[in-house]
Amino acid sequence: MKHLKNLVIIATSFILIGVACTSTTDTPTSLIGNWMKRSAFDGNGRAGAVSFVIGDTAYVGTGFDGTIRYSDFWAYNPTNDAWSQRAIMPSAAIKRNSAAAFAAGGKGYVTTGYDGVNRLQDTWEFNPATNTWAQKANLPDPPNSTAGSGARYGAVGFGIGTKGYICSGYTGTHTKDLWEYNPATDSWTAKASMNTSDKRTGAVAFVYNNQAYIVTGTNNGTVVTEMAMYDPATDKWTKKRDIANLSSEAYDDAYISIVRGNAVAFVIGDKGYLATGDNGANVRNTWEYNFATDTWVEKTGFERSDRSSATGFAVKGRGFVTLGRNSTFYFDNLDEFKPADTFNAND
Repeated sequence: MKHLKNLVIIATSFILIGVACTSTTDTPTSLIGNWMKRSAFDGNGRAGAVSFVIGDTAYVGTGFDGTIRYSDFWAYNPTNDAWSQRAIMPSAAIKRNSAAAFAAGGKGYVTTGYDGVNRLQDTWEFNPATNTWAQKANLPDPPNSTAGSGARYGAVGFGIGTKGYICSGYTGTHTKDLWEYNPATDSWTAKASMNTSDKRTGAVAFVYNNQAYIVTGTNNGTVVTEMAMYDPATDKWTKKRDIANLSSEAYDDAYISIVRGNAVAFVIGDKGYLATGDNGANVRNTWEYNFATDTWVEKTGFERSDRSSATGFAVKGRGFVTLGRNSTFYFDNLDEFKPADTFNAND
């Protein structure tokens, strides 16, 4: 059955760790927001895939289903709710999961990841106009380090303007470094590291107003509560409110349910949305982040099977979640989140 595939669990330190099949919370019906079923991903169910958005099309690929690692890519058109296959990554591009991706200058980029044995640092560029892939410069090793020490998985990727960025991830140790990729010169430049005390793996990023907000993730088995915003114009980080109950006011009383790893994030309008993921067990809570006030509001929880290591994206002002895993099950369904709608269990 394509939607749910029974697989052997491999014990590793990231998405392959078995998680509980039950959600930490039921879908609340008193909250605002509605999840709507859309056309299922046309490839095999998997977790740890990547996505990038170019124009009005989202591209989803790579990942792992417990047995097979993938290098195929699929394009999603939200206008007609349809998927179509695109060029498979070249044979030289090792099949992988837990990679990072971004779009910059009208092209998509996939870098880093894990092949089941090795952490990776190669970079590949997808040109949607020609439906072709080309190898680009590897993500560098840190200065004065051994060869291959920059290879990683569980990093977060994002694009701002004509540049792409890779932040944090696991290199054999958790990190909080930041690298900028310039497609015009096919070169990477080390930028300011995050100004947080914790390093992290399995974080997410919101990009809003040409700035990136990094939140969630884990560090040495502990969920990270720090959040920071990066401004590429100044190469500086600004701390945001922790996702923890630290104030004497009521607004952050439930923030403990925001923390997680291996979640998804997307931006709709002037708000960011965080969904799925795991914190000991899979979590279903959905949270809305207000960039103007630096505060969070809980929304209707994810209505389908709870999962971690799913893939999220926003395209044409609409937010979607697809793929992911729950214990030995790997999913291929696609759901759209409508943040202003009323919960409807029948759609």
